Amino acid sequence: MIKEARLEVRLDQKAKARVERAAELSKQSTSSFVVEAATEAADKVLARADVTIMPAEQFDELMAALDTADEAPNLAKLNSGYRGYVRK
Repeated sequence: MIKEARLEVRLDQKAKARVERAAELSKQSTSSFVVEAATEAADKVLARADVTIMPAEQFDELMAALDTADEAPNLAKLNSGYRGYVRK
């Protein structure tokens, strides 16, 4: 894969040393280590963004509520008002 994009980061000397040491222990270049770690973190955040987690009881209540018709008095009130046009 051709790598064309660049991402620059600024960090303090201690953080840089930690990242470099971790990359060395992982037998990776610092750049590869940072890209892999950042990509894994991004995947976790994106996965959580696409999922709604709730207790089973709450899910059951939600599903039951979807099956129960609501009178929707406000919707009925809006529907009974003047429309300003006539369908032909």
